[in-house]
Amino acid sequence: MRYFAYGSNMSTRRLAARIDSAHRISLASLPGHQLRWHKQGRDGSGKCDVHYTGEGSHVVIGVLFEIDERDKPLLDRFEGLGNGYRELAVELLGPGGECWPAFTYQATLTDPDIRPYLWYKRHVLEGALEHGLPADYVEQLRAVAALEDPDVERHRRELYIYERWDT
Repeated sequence: MRYFAYGSNMSTRRLAARIDSAHRISLASLPGHQLRWHKQGRDGSGKCDVHYTGEGSHVVIGVLFEIDERDKPLLDRFEGLGNGYRELAVELLGPGGECWPAFTYQATLTDPDIRPYLWYKRHVLEGALEHGLPADYVEQLRAVAALEDPDVERHRRELYIYERWDT
Protein backbone atom coordinates (compact mmCIF):
# COMPACT_ATOMS: atom_id res chain seq x y z
CA MET A 1 0.00 0.00 0.00
CA ARG A 2 1.17 3.52 -0.70
CA TYR A 3 0.94 5.97 2.19
CA PHE A 4 1.50 9.74 1.93
CA ALA A 5 3.08 11.20 5.09
CA TYR A 6 3.05 14.98 5.38
CA GLY A 7 3.35 15.59 9.14
CA SER A 8 5.17 13.82 11.95
CA ASN A 9 5.26 10.50 10.08
CA MET A 10 7.64 11.98 7.50
CA SER A 11 10.28 11.26 10.15
CA THR A 12 11.45 7.73 9.40
CA ARG A 13 12.32 7.27 13.08
CA ARG A 14 8.80 8.32 14.13
CA LEU A 15 7.14 6.08 11.55
CA ALA A 16 9.45 3.12 12.34
CA ALA A 17 8.51 3.44 16.02
CA ARG A 18 4.90 2.90 14.95
CA ILE A 19 5.13 0.34 12.13
CA ASP A 20 8.11 -1.58 10.79
CA SER A 21 7.22 -2.14 7.14
CA ALA A 22 7.48 1.42 5.78
CA HIS A 23 9.89 1.92 2.87
CA ARG A 24 10.41 5.32 1.28
CA ILE A 25 9.45 5.57 -2.37
CA SER A 26 9.89 9.27 -3.11
CA LEU A 27 9.06 12.83 -2.26
CA ALA A 28 5.57 13.65 -3.46
CA SER A 29 3.19 16.57 -3.56
CA LEU A 30 -0.54 16.92 -3.12
CA PRO A 31 -1.87 19.82 -5.20
CA GLY A 32 -4.95 21.82 -4.23
CA HIS A 33 -4.28 21.31 -0.52
CA GLN A 34 -2.63 23.39 2.16
CA LEU A 35 -0.73 22.16 5.21
CA ARG A 36 -2.45 23.33 8.37
CA TRP A 37 -1.62 22.54 11.98
CA HIS A 38 -5.22 22.74 13.14
CA LYS A 39 -6.13 19.09 13.79
CA GLN A 40 -7.17 18.64 17.41
CA GLY A 41 -4.85 16.05 18.92
CA ARG A 42 -5.88 13.77 21.77
CA ASP A 43 -3.32 15.63 23.91
CA GLY A 44 -4.98 19.00 23.27
CA SER A 45 -2.37 20.28 20.81
CA GLY A 46 -2.41 20.86 17.07
CA LYS A 47 -1.39 18.25 14.54
CA CYS A 48 -0.91 18.53 10.78
CA ASP A 49 -3.70 18.27 8.23
CA VAL A 50 -3.98 18.33 4.44
CA HIS A 51 -6.73 20.91 4.14
CA TYR A 52 -8.46 20.94 0.75
CA THR A 53 -8.55 24.38 -0.87
CA GLY A 54 -8.80 23.56 -4.57
CA GLU A 55 -6.33 26.40 -5.23
CA GLY A 56 -3.75 25.59 -7.89
CA SER A 57 -1.06 27.47 -5.99
CA HIS A 58 -1.53 25.39 -2.84
CA VAL A 59 0.49 22.21 -2.46
CA VAL A 60 1.43 19.94 0.43
CA ILE A 61 4.83 18.29 0.11
CA GLY A 62 5.57 15.04 1.89
CA VAL A 63 6.97 11.56 1.59
CA LEU A 64 5.43 8.60 -0.20
CA PHE A 65 5.98 5.31 1.62
CA GLU A 66 5.13 1.73 0.76
CA ILE A 67 3.69 -0.10 3.77
CA ASP A 68 2.56 -3.68 4.29
CA GLU A 69 -1.24 -3.84 4.36
CA ARG A 70 -0.97 -5.86 7.60
CA ASP A 71 0.42 -2.70 9.29
CA LYS A 72 -2.46 -0.49 8.12
CA PRO A 73 -4.77 -1.19 11.11
CA LEU A 74 -1.93 -0.33 13.51
CA LEU A 75 -1.16 2.90 11.65
CA ASP A 76 -4.90 3.71 11.67
CA ARG A 77 -4.92 3.41 15.48
CA PHE A 78 -1.85 5.62 15.88
CA GLU A 79 -3.37 8.23 13.56
CA GLY A 80 -6.78 8.17 15.24
CA LEU A 81 -8.76 7.01 12.22
CA GLY A 82 -12.42 7.66 13.01
CA ASN A 83 -11.44 9.83 15.96
CA GLY A 84 -10.09 13.05 14.46
CA TYR A 85 -8.83 11.79 11.11
CA ARG A 86 -10.48 10.13 8.15
CA GLU A 87 -8.78 8.17 5.40
CA LEU A 88 -8.38 10.04 2.15
CA ALA A 89 -7.55 8.59 -1.28
CA VAL A 90 -5.19 10.98 -3.07
CA GLU A 91 -3.42 11.38 -6.40
CA LEU A 92 0.15 12.53 -5.79
CA LEU A 93 2.69 14.08 -8.10
CA GLY A 94 6.27 12.86 -8.06
CA PRO A 95 9.35 14.99 -8.71
CA GLY A 96 9.53 13.78 -12.31
CA GLY A 97 5.82 14.33 -13.00
CA GLU A 98 4.78 10.79 -12.05
CA CYS A 99 1.25 10.30 -10.71
CA TRP A 100 0.75 7.95 -7.78
CA PRO A 101 -2.45 6.88 -6.06
CA ALA A 102 -2.06 6.63 -2.29
CA PHE A 103 -3.92 7.07 0.95
CA THR A 104 -3.37 9.61 3.67
CA TYR A 105 -5.25 10.99 6.65
CA GLN A 106 -7.30 14.19 6.72
CA ALA A 107 -8.52 15.94 9.85
CA THR A 108 -12.19 15.85 10.83
CA LEU A 109 -11.78 17.73 14.14
CA THR A 110 -10.10 21.10 13.69
CA ASP A 111 -9.57 24.32 15.62
CA PRO A 112 -7.98 27.29 13.80
CA ASP A 113 -6.52 28.62 17.06
CA ILE A 114 -4.77 25.44 18.23
CA ARG A 115 -0.96 25.17 18.16
CA PRO A 116 1.38 22.16 18.05
CA TYR A 117 3.72 21.21 20.85
CA LEU A 118 7.42 21.71 20.24
CA TRP A 119 8.09 17.96 20.16
CA TYR A 120 5.50 17.44 17.41
CA LYS A 121 6.95 20.27 15.35
CA ARG A 122 10.38 18.65 15.77
CA HIS A 123 9.06 15.35 14.34
CA VAL A 124 7.77 17.23 11.29
CA LEU A 125 11.02 19.15 10.81
CA GLU A 126 13.17 16.04 11.30
CA GLY A 127 11.24 14.31 8.51
CA ALA A 128 11.36 17.33 6.22
CA LEU A 129 15.12 17.67 6.62
CA GLU A 130 15.78 13.93 6.42
CA HIS A 131 14.02 13.64 3.08
CA GLY A 132 15.26 16.90 1.60
CA LEU A 133 12.03 18.85 1.24
CA PRO A 134 12.55 22.19 -0.52
CA ALA A 135 14.26 24.84 1.64
CA ASP A 136 11.42 27.36 1.33
CA TYR A 137 8.90 24.72 2.44
CA VAL A 138 11.12 23.78 5.41
CA GLU A 139 11.30 27.47 6.38
CA GLN A 140 7.49 27.62 6.37
CA LEU A 141 7.48 24.65 8.76
CA ARG A 142 10.06 26.32 11.00
CA ALA A 143 7.95 29.50 11.16
CA VAL A 144 4.98 27.72 12.75
CA ALA A 145 4.39 28.87 16.32
CA ALA A 146 4.65 25.97 18.79
CA LEU A 147 4.08 25.55 22.52
CA GLU A 148 5.91 23.84 25.36
CA ASP A 149 4.11 20.65 26.36
CA PRO A 150 3.07 20.93 30.02
CA ASP A 151 3.63 17.16 30.25
CA VAL A 152 7.44 17.16 30.44
CA GLU A 153 7.58 13.37 30.50
CA ARG A 154 5.59 13.10 27.25
CA HIS A 155 7.96 15.63 25.65
CA ARG A 156 10.94 13.52 26.71
CA ARG A 157 9.32 10.27 25.51
CA GLU A 158 8.46 11.75 22.11
CA LEU A 159 11.99 12.97 21.44
CA TYR A 160 13.77 9.90 22.81
CA ILE A 161 13.81 8.31 19.35
CA TYR A 162 16.29 10.95 18.21
CA GLU A 163 18.52 10.79 21.30
CA ARG A 164 18.58 7.01 21.16
CA TRP A 165 19.99 6.95 17.64
CA ASP A 166 22.25 9.97 17.88
CA THR A 167 24.66 8.34 20.35
